[in-house]
Amino acid sequence: MAHAYTPGLKVTEGTTIQKKRQLPLEGEVLVEIGAKVTAEDVVAKADLPGNVQLLNVANLLSVPPEEISEYMLKQEGETVTQDEVIASTKGLFGLFKSQARSPMVGTIESISGVTGQVILREPPIPVEVKAYTEGIVTETIPNEGVTVETYGTYVQGIFGVGGETVGELVVIVNSPSETLDANQILPEHKGKILVAGSLVSTDVVQKGIDIGVNGIIAGGIDDADLRQLLGYELGVAITGSEELGITLVITEGFGSIAMADRTFTLLKEREGMKTSINGATQIRAGVVRPEIVIPFVSEAEDQHADVLAGILNIGSPVRVIREPHFGRLGHVTELPIELQKLETEAEVRVLQVEFANGEKTTLPRANVEAIEEK
Repeated sequence: MAHAYTPGLKVTEGTTIQKKRQLPLEGEVLVEIGAKVTAEDVVAKADLPGNVQLLNVANLLSVPPEEISEYMLKQEGETVTQDEVIASTKGLFGLFKSQARSPMVGTIESISGVTGQVILREPPIPVEVKAYTEGIVTETIPNEGVTVETYGTYVQGIFGVGGETVGELVVIVNSPSETLDANQILPEHKGKILVAGSLVSTDVVQKGIDIGVNGIIAGGIDDADLRQLLGYELGVAITGSEELGITLVITEGFGSIAMADRTFTLLKEREGMKTSINGATQIRAGVVRPEIVIPFVSEAEDQHADVLAGILNIGSPVRVIREPHFGRLGHVTELPIELQKLETEAEVRVLQVEFANGEKTTLPRANVEAIEEK
């Protein structure tokens, strides 16, 4: 039996989306406020300290702990390779030497004359945080991360597994109630985000993994298939860290449930656009929902302008979402039909906005968002 849940999930055709991109520990922020970033751009990085291993050199050399410094061939802070000799006795006439070899590649962190042990640390593990979505950096947090802001379509799911991924959106079924067949997934779908209909099965997910599909969005999934995919029963916990090789976003619930018409239609309209999805889900305190983000930036700005053209009229309230007027409110006074050339030589659709103080300016339509009147 299918189970659907309706917790008021967001399905928004166009809205301002802010994503905080933060490191798990202090590191280096690589971009500045105002920088335009793509989803794949690294915006911050850090080095996670490597694992530690202990090597009892005193025992290996059969010497008192307080004497090991005399036999060390490598000192604190020096790098070592696997099986490299780091300590050795002189032996008898150069023979019968006792040696201590490094069990790993890394660095000698400390040499203890009390315990006779040497602490070796593996190389640091690089940690990179990507922008996740195309947009503009609107805030930097020193040594921690940034906030990326974009304007686009935003859809929340009910459940998901797998982490963040990016790819071109492809609607692979003809209707929201259609069940996707594994044979419909083809080699050319490698790296794509596929939109299924009412159900995604184990066979479909496995075929997607084999082909190299980045993600699948569907109306429902059977809990038995989910257990089979994960290899364990999913309890009340946060998902998103699974290493399935694919990300799933379920929009409606468990079982064979047709995707909501509005969601399917919206995704169909966005087909071919660069899409970011994240399957991370938490259903206890601090709710986290899986999400679909389709920004209207870079090559998608024309689509943004087309969307705005359908919802803006003379007098419509708007908010500017790009510098130099970022955040200012106003209303539309003119909507020229002709394309106009910018300083960058690009020809785009524009509009004229009047701010509260009476100041007027002409802006690309991609630089504003419509404000819903209550």
